[in-house]
Amino acid sequence: MPSLRPTSPRSRLRWVQLSLGVLCMALIANLQYAWTLFVDPMHLAHGWSLAEIQWAFSIFIATETWLTPFAGAIVDRLGPARGPRLAIAAGAVLVGAGWVANAFAESLAVLYIGAAISGIGSGAIYATCVGNAVKWFPDRRGLAVGLTAAGFGAGAALTVIPIRMTIAGAGYQQAFLWFGIGQAVVLAAVAVLLRGPAVDAMAARSSGRLRQSAGSLTSVEMLGSPVFWLLYVMFVCVSASGLMATAQLGPIANDFGISRTAIFFGASTLSVALVVDNVLNGAARPAFGALSDRIGREYTMAIAFSLGALSYWLLAVAGHTPWAFVVCAGLIFFTWGEIFSLFPSICTDTFGPKYATANAGFLYTAKGASAFLVPLANVLKTQTGGWEAVFLVAAATNGVVVLLALFVLRPMRLNQIRRRLAAEASAG
Repeated sequence: MPSLRPTSPRSRLRWVQLSLGVLCMALIANLQYAWTLFVDPMHLAHGWSLAEIQWAFSIFIATETWLTPFAGAIVDRLGPARGPRLAIAAGAVLVGAGWVANAFAESLAVLYIGAAISGIGSGAIYATCVGNAVKWFPDRRGLAVGLTAAGFGAGAALTVIPIRMTIAGAGYQQAFLWFGIGQAVVLAAVAVLLRGPAVDAMAARSSGRLRQSAGSLTSVEMLGSPVFWLLYVMFVCVSASGLMATAQLGPIANDFGISRTAIFFGASTLSVALVVDNVLNGAARPAFGALSDRIGREYTMAIAFSLGALSYWLLAVAGHTPWAFVVCAGLIFFTWGEIFSLFPSICTDTFGPKYATANAGFLYTAKGASAFLVPLANVLKTQTGGWEAVFLVAAATNGVVVLLALFVLRPMRLNQIRRRLAAEASAG
């Protein structure tokens, strides 16, 4: 395939498509990253326990992730012209309906239903945008997926303060209602502009550090590969620690007694932390994604997860003052968010681009599996009397994944790609 000049029509088109994907991801970001703002208001309004409320978060994450393979398969089957448009339009309706349901929820059952509906819609949008990124940019896959995922990580930074102000001024129900309808309307408008690339735009671009499969495996073939399941376990381990921080950041700050402490032009510790965390979470995705394009996925994983282990340890031993909390929490989010660029990229590198939307969706279900480990953080905190043990377990888990990336995943993956290339050469 000829190289794409920056000014060529195809090159301009793929950057336009990438930008639209980033916008879509930013519009659904607050479904996850602003959730912590709603937890305490719902607890005070209805008397539901924190654990009961956090099950809604787990349901959202589960439905957002576990149904993405099916959404991805539909997108792949419908083709580049229709698949992305229909998936984003359907997702717009569902995420809006889910937050409207949350606004009127007077029982945990309705809250859980709203979480499930918005999760399905968010998953369809997420899978479509990531699938588009890995297909349009075989030469810069880590960067493209990183920028797309950055919309999901950093997009909430634009809405954290408005949502918090709406909750304080009009109540959390109105925040659910207004932001749910607003994001649905914009998503529906963007949907008509999206499309995927033609087959010839997806050719692999292997290099010495970055090996890509020349062929493509179906999802069934991928699920039979030990490499996939190793990636899955690694994704679960790192995702669980990050989701714990995402869901529990508000309660953690409250327990440290610093949540409402004003530290920056009248803004509270929690507000500043949420903005900083979302910005760094988003910045990590293209930064580590671009690094992985240059030095390889596994080496980048080792760097990021080692820093993540250090960040959890620092929060445990030094994160009890306002600014220390902001810094330590920011480091955690910066060294966690990159999983959403590294894992889809390495999945497509290994199993090929043709079925990438569905295949990346199957791997993304690991986030759903990890969500059900989030309430265990509350259990461990209750048993030990503090959050320090939770942070230390998260640090140890990240350390184990570093070893898996370097000494198990890398040799297994390279051997699989070599066998695949040898088989294709023999057949040719």
